[in-house]
Amino acid sequence: MLLTALCCLLWSFRTSTGHFPRACASSKSLIEKECCPPWRADGSPCGQLSGRGVCQDIVLSNAPLGPQFPFTGVDDRESWPSVFYNRTCQCFGNFMGFNCGNCKFGFWGPNCTEKRLLVRKNIFDLSVPEKNKFLAYLTLAKHTISPDYVIPTGTYGQMNNGSTPMFNDINIYDLFVWMHYYVSRDTLLGGSQIWRDIDFAHEAPGFLPWHRLFLLLWEQEIQKLTGDENFTIPYWDWRDAKSCDICTDEYMGGRNPANPNLLSPASFFSSWQIICTRLEEYNSRQALCDGTPEGPLLRNPGNHDKARTPRLPSSADVEFCLSLTQYESDSMDKAANFSFRNTLEGFASPLTGIADASQSSMHNALHIYMNGTMSQVQGSANDPIFLLHHAFVDRLVDTFS
Repeated sequence: MLLTALCCLLWSFRTSTGHFPRACASSKSLIEKECCPPWRADGSPCGQLSGRGVCQDIVLSNAPLGPQFPFTGVDDRESWPSVFYNRTCQCFGNFMGFNCGNCKFGFWGPNCTEKRLLVRKNIFDLSVPEKNKFLAYLTLAKHTISPDYVIPTGTYGQMNNGSTPMFNDINIYDLFVWMHYYVSRDTLLGGSQIWRDIDFAHEAPGFLPWHRLFLLLWEQEIQKLTGDENFTIPYWDWRDAKSCDICTDEYMGGRNPANPNLLSPASFFSSWQIICTRLEEYNSRQALCDGTPEGPLLRNPGNHDKARTPRLPSSADVEFCLSLTQYESDSMDKAANFSFRNTLEGFASPLTGIADASQSSMHNALHIYMNGTMSQVQGSANDPIFLLHHAFVDRLVDTFS
């Protein structure tokens, strides 16, 4: 059952990862529509000389059609990545990555043949050195420009079909903030026209596997950045929480006594700048988020819409969710009933499994409860609590499967 659902989600993965390799951001690559960079170890495209992969035409299934896609053909994210590239690296065996230079998740070693199991821990089970190392890695990622990826500051059409590349550098942490923005942003239709009813990673079957891929890629980038092969994201077990118990200066940042919407000056994250949150401004300019800093991280846990989200999820809510037998059901959107995905995402009641548009529970409840940057879908990954939250959501997916 779950395997069938995941197979149906491959289109969602292809349309939504939003990675732009630095090596493929030139006008030559865009005009030729080819992204087959050399693997550094042997200098050949896709590591072909070492048997890692080969450059070939991509093969895509048909994009979905129907009334929910009234503007099919106008969004760069459709049939990803064919708008930008028609030829990419096809990696062999356990190799993966834009140049086949990485191992698939769960494998290691020079030939990616060694299996390994990495375990995510509850953040409160980390030793003090482990917790401090995690915070230090977050800070390092926030202050290190990504060596491998850039972000586009315009659509393919705005780049004159590739002849005028529009890309910016970005730090490793903000790269993933931008990815989450990009997958859920509105579609620019030209002039003042905007299509808002679109999201490639939420309110549909792709929600859980897309965020799993997001976390795995994040861990992989931190492993490469730090050389810590055993790094994993810790999770926050929020079952039965009465408040944000990780919102302390020791962990993810306490409340600023002078302004409840800001973090304590003693926090690791009080000086962090957020990106990709001025959605109406981008729409009015028909522009993409370009990674420009937009102000401090905002968070005011507990001061949210309590009519919509009266409490944080309970253990009973989680157990009910895990008792559902269907990964997805009927409409396969936020109106789906008795759907594990829709109930865990928070659009269906964790008491009945029936969709309820007036309530936000489970995953959604945590975002709304934070009452700040986390509460805005496109910019929510700016808050590092996002990682801990989704690591626990992913743990529940693993339990279900």
